[in-house]
Amino acid sequence: MSILEIALANQIWARRREKRQLGLDDTDALKVLQRIAFVIVAFTLLISGLNLVAGRPQMLADGSASVVAGR
Repeated sequence: MSILEIALANQIWARRREKRQLGLDDTDALKVLQRIAFVIVAFTLLISGLNLVAGRPQMLADGSASVVAGR
């Protein structure tokens, strides 16, 4: 075996024996919550911007009442 093959086999063996961290710690949970909050805010701003560009702000009470009154 060449030195490269020995080094590669040694690396594979070391990775198999390496114990991986399975649990989440507090910093991981905080990062997840921050990303979820960012996605919700970004999605809300996107929908609001699209409604504003379309010229029809979303008003659920007024929209529902006018549809029912029109029938």
